[in-house]
Amino acid sequence: MENENIQKPTFLFGKRNYKIMIVGIIFITLGFIFMSGGGSDNPEVFNNEIYNWQRIRLAPTLVIIGLAIEIYAILANPKK
Repeated sequence: MENENIQKPTFLFGKRNYKIMIVGIIFITLGFIFMSGGGSDNPEVFNNEIYNWQRIRLAPTLVIIGLAIEIYAILANPKK
């Protein structure tokens, strides 16, 4: 008798939304990985590697794309 009143838990987003969110998290993670590094072990020596195109152009672009994907994943209709 009690089993009839128990409801299944429902998730806020659909399966498709979670897949899109994972893709967005991967983009953001890759962006932060590409941003890391380029420092110098010796504070007296400047390393020009910090101004490499990967850290200046690619990494921030990946993070912004990942954030846009996350916004889309939140706003996407889970019923489709």
